[in-house]
Amino acid sequence: MSDSVVLVCAVFASLASGVLLAYGVCQAIFALFRMSARPVPAPSQARVAASAGIVEG
Repeated sequence: MSDSVVLVCAVFASLASGVLLAYGVCQAIFALFRMSARPVPAPSQARVAASAGIVEG
């Protein structure tokens, strides 16, 4: 009986450590993506107004 309890506890500990490891890897990868992303400047209002045209049908 005690061997079964030890086995179940070992399985849950292994599962928990695997989940925590995967979480850490995902956090690290997303941090790398966040660092490499560059914000794109928004177009100025004058350029947007100049490029907008009126279409008549």
